[in-house]
Amino acid sequence: MAFFKKRERAEPEQIPKENDCEDLLISTYLGRNNITREMAEEIPAIQGNLDLIVKTAANVPIRLYKKNGKRVEEIENDHRVSLLNEDTGDTLDAKEMKQAMFRDYFLGKGGYCYVNRDGLEIRSLHYVDQKNVGTAKDPDVIFKKYVILVQGKSYFPEDFIKLLRNTTDGAKGHSIIETNKTLISIMYNNMKYEETLVKTGGNKKGFIKSPRSLTQAALDSIKAAFKKLYQNNTENVVVLNNGLEFQESSNTSVEMQLNENKQTNSNECCKMLGIPSTMLSGGGNEEDDKKFIKYCVTNLLDEFMTAINKVLLLESEKGQYFFAPDMYELTKGDIDKRYNAYKTATDSGWLQVDEVRERENMEPLGMNMIKLGLQDVLYDPKTQMLYVPNTNQMHKLGEGGNGEGESK
Repeated sequence: MAFFKKRERAEPEQIPKENDCEDLLISTYLGRNNITREMAEEIPAIQGNLDLIVKTAANVPIRLYKKNGKRVEEIENDHRVSLLNEDTGDTLDAKEMKQAMFRDYFLGKGGYCYVNRDGLEIRSLHYVDQKNVGTAKDPDVIFKKYVILVQGKSYFPEDFIKLLRNTTDGAKGHSIIETNKTLISIMYNNMKYEETLVKTGGNKKGFIKSPRSLTQAALDSIKAAFKKLYQNNTENVVVLNNGLEFQESSNTSVEMQLNENKQTNSNECCKMLGIPSTMLSGGGNEEDDKKFIKYCVTNLLDEFMTAINKVLLLESEKGQYFFAPDMYELTKGDIDKRYNAYKTATDSGWLQVDEVRERENMEPLGMNMIKLGLQDVLYDPKTQMLYVPNTNQMHKLGEGGNGEGESK
């Protein structure tokens, strides 16, 4: 009877159980991912640029100078110079400490270094990872005050050397991840998208056409088979039964322009950090080197010098003493450039021969003479005596006289 007509069982609702992970770049535009420091450090362009900046800046020695009227003299035997260049008194040496601070400057809220004092004397310097540093600020937005918190203990701001990027309160800075979220997110997802293509063995994406509806069990079986197909370390064969047909999808614009996107993103990363793009590929020329040192390394070191002058100098020393980087080390690797600089300095009288030999770690010759011109007049600045080899005569500045071997 019609009342007892057999009822057909409805097919189970086909609910996708897995999210497709192949369109990571599209998800960047639909919903921005939260990029962490670890993610940013995985990007080769960022890691390579930061290595170049950080290691170059950390290798520059720091000197202490004193203003004496119009003259500036170097203070060589100060313990603070040794702490900044050699042994910090911590598990990290000076270069490792500076590299860690510079990385935190770019990738965290800032570089922090605790100054261990014994009265007025500085005993040691201790790098503190920025993730272990917190701040508690006074609500007054004009007369700003704050304390630094580390493992539940509070410290005064002057207890730390603070290297902060784009800070607005003097307590913490803003990393490149905060200020360039979209670019770094695109670069990271571009890399993950490429990883997905590699994991799938380069097999084309596509879809299955069927002349009739499939059960959930059949769908699950097909999904499992294609999942194995797209894995490099498994069999690459799928058998399609019952009239099923695989329809290959065309390449997306992202796939076709993957290499172009990578190059463009790498160039944008160089702009973000102020580095000529040719520096990263190894094709930089002398002009690129100058731009890198002037606009990138020098700016970072200037900020670092301001930070250490504020904390490491006594109040009675400020205005008279100052720390400064010895940029000579940046040209030490290029012997032709270095020797041409020495020639210019000695010809113009800025350096003496023994000063040049001292910079090259060579034994001095005891020649305290400065060439004044025509390569035939020698001047001793200590005795103010002039010697003219052509006439074999000595002259003292400001005096006159006659006689062989004397001024006249």
